[in-house]
Amino acid sequence: MKYCLLFAIVIGLFSCTKTGTPEKAVEVPPVLDTTVSKILYTGQFIAGPYGNAMGSVKILDSIGVLSLRIDGFSVNSGPDLKIYLSKEQQPLNFLRLGSLKGLSGDQQYSIINRPDFMEYRYVLIHCEKYNHLFGSALLLKR
Repeated sequence: MKYCLLFAIVIGLFSCTKTGTPEKAVEVPPVLDTTVSKILYTGQFIAGPYGNAMGSVKILDSIGVLSLRIDGFSVNSGPDLKIYLSKEQQPLNFLRLGSLKGLSGDQQYSIINRPDFMEYRYVLIHCEKYNHLFGSALLLKR
C-alpha cells in the first residue's frame, strides 16, 4: 500500500509539467531620441522586381555614431534577405549592414566606417542566395 501511494505521488509530480512553447521575445528597436540624433538623409522604399518593400529610411547621427533607421517597414518573405548601403540601385558596389531583422516593423542597423553618402546613395533589401532585389530607397540629404 505504501508503494502504491508513493508511486501515485511520484507520477503526480512528474506529470504536472508545463506544456506548450515559450513565447518568443520581441526585439523592440530603440526609441529615436531627436534631442540627441540628427537626421542626415531620408528616403522611401520602392518595390523591386522580386518583392514589395515599403517604409521610410533615415540615416541618423547620434553623437558621431551612424545608424540606419527603418520605420513603417514591410516586405515580402524571402530567403537570406540582407540590407545594404549601395552606390547603385542594383547590388553591385555595396556595404552589407547585416541580415534583415524582420519582415515588418521598425528596425535599426549600425553603420560603421562613415561611408560617403554622396556615393552610397541607396538602401537595398536583397536576397543574397538568389540575387533578387526586393526593394530600394534613394537617400536624399535632409
